Amino acid sequence: MQDEPLLEVRDLHVWFGLRRWGFGHAGVVRAVDGVSFTLRPGEAAAVVGESGSGKSTLAKAILGLNRPAKGQVIFEGKPLDSLKPREMRWYRSQLGYVQQDPYGALPPFMSVRRILGEPLVINKVGSKPEREQRIREALEEVKLTPVEDFLPKFPHMLSGGQQQRVVIARSTIMQPRLLVADEPVSMLDASVRVEILELLQKQQEAHNLLLIYITHDLSTARHFVQRILVMYAAKIVEQASVEQLLDNPLHPYTRALIAAIPEPDPENAATFKDVPPGEPPSLLHPPTGCRFHPRCPAFMKGICDVKEPPDFEPQVGHLVACWLYERGQVES
Repeated sequence: MQDEPLLEVRDLHVWFGLRRWGFGHAGVVRAVDGVSFTLRPGEAAAVVGESGSGKSTLAKAILGLNRPAKGQVIFEGKPLDSLKPREMRWYRSQLGYVQQDPYGALPPFMSVRRILGEPLVINKVGSKPEREQRIREALEEVKLTPVEDFLPKFPHMLSGGQQQRVVIARSTIMQPRLLVADEPVSMLDASVRVEILELLQKQQEAHNLLLIYITHDLSTARHFVQRILVMYAAKIVEQASVEQLLDNPLHPYTRALIAAIPEPDPENAATFKDVPPGEPPSLLHPPTGCRFHPRCPAFMKGICDVKEPPDFEPQVGHLVACWLYERGQVES
């Protein structure tokens, strides 16, 4: 059923131990620290936050590449930590992954034909003619035509935008149900970013994919996702529909992200925005209480720096982890 969750993340923690040369354990980096959310088939959701907030670590935990220290990733009701090797292979066939750096994501010694055919061969999909047909269809879907011109090419013979189209074709050739796109346009020229985002949107809609779009840029997320999850210092601090979050941001950090979006008006281009001072905290030694409190303009001493806020729901479907909403005291 469409209303049934496809992906559930429950109290997920991903920690990395550090070691000193010759001196043993040096601490733990809490890269993801208690993240929970639920997504359904056909949804497009953006995970937004500054660099180092834990977005990519979260994505890799969903992909099964990072092992959680605590909590679960559940796909179609099946916890990943309970899957046997054969079931894990099935799970990975249900995933597509679009990396940030298209050239680094493509093996330089393989032609486009072999790059796209490899997932089909590994998963024993169809006969050789059937695989060839699917490869051609995948290239046509991402607008790399005429197909015959691209099949024998190697990655270094393609532009950055063409490389990312090959990455997208490879990520969808197994007809997955979940597509994770980790900063898919940040390393591309501005002139091709919109084309790649529109291509991702068309692929998501055509195949009814659950799309998780990892980005630091709210201005791109707003155009093709239905839900936004704001991440700060390894935690989700706010999640809501695009309309709810952009029209009425509740968390002070979300407001800061929106305030930092550049304005197209040249008269305001040189205006300094009212953004919080300082840098994100170290995930090796995160602050007590709310992790945003050292930078927060609405900081309340004795509350924000003492106890970690739970998720409050001031509006239906709009969750925010901020003590301002404990008793419905919303700042305008």
